[in-house]
Amino acid sequence: ITPACWERGVQVASAAGANALPVAEYTLAAILFAGKNVLPAAHRYRRLRAPHDWRAELDGHGNYRRCVGIVGASRIGRRVIELLRPFDLDVLLFDPYVDAGAAARLGAEKVGLDELCARSRTVSVHAPELPATRHLIGAAQLAAMADGTTLINTSRGSLIDEDALLPELVAGRLNAVLDVTEPEVPPPGSPLYELPNVLLTPHVAGSLGDEIHRLADFALEEIARYAQGLPFADPVTPDDLTRMA
Repeated sequence: ITPACWERGVQVASAAGANALPVAEYTLAAILFAGKNVLPAAHRYRRLRAPHDWRAELDGHGNYRRCVGIVGASRIGRRVIELLRPFDLDVLLFDPYVDAGAAARLGAEKVGLDELCARSRTVSVHAPELPATRHLIGAAQLAAMADGTTLINTSRGSLIDEDALLPELVAGRLNAVLDVTEPEVPPPGSPLYELPNVLLTPHVAGSLGDEIHRLADFALEEIARYAQGLPFADPVTPDDLTRMA
């Protein structure tokens, strides 16, 4: 999309809000599983194949008053926060375009990025891919995360410095749920494929299968609104472009 659209009177709408729904659902599942330490526990269970004191090993895990950090109040980030409301979780938010009052209305506490990484036991990234967000989660942010923290990325691989992340994952200090990587697909020799503390999925959090019909339905509804002389439900404006992926 270029300024020529608006110069020529072309109206633009986006179905990104409809696509945000399955991404947020994937993220919710990942957050709740991370709180229970499901991924590492499942790998250990498969390896041990014997009785074990799981309550002792998983002491300190769970989803009661656990701190979850959301990086980016995008359509997806906001939907994730909304889905987290029924749960007894403390939600932090980093977004330079959202003030403390707006964050509180969403159901989160606004904090700086480094503070979010230090306080959260699960960090989920939902910012757009822009030059300013490249390696937004870098070595300093990863080092600030407590041992056992789970990092979730359903945005774009470039937002995380993978060269800094890999040593943390190989050492087992951090866990990760990665639906996107840089590059995408990871090279065949990447440790991401085999690490027991990493859930690697092939960019499937967004709309697929029957979920594609939601996007088509939304587009058709926008056309119907236009035909009736109504404004788009999800218009795109020139100002939006600076913050859109």
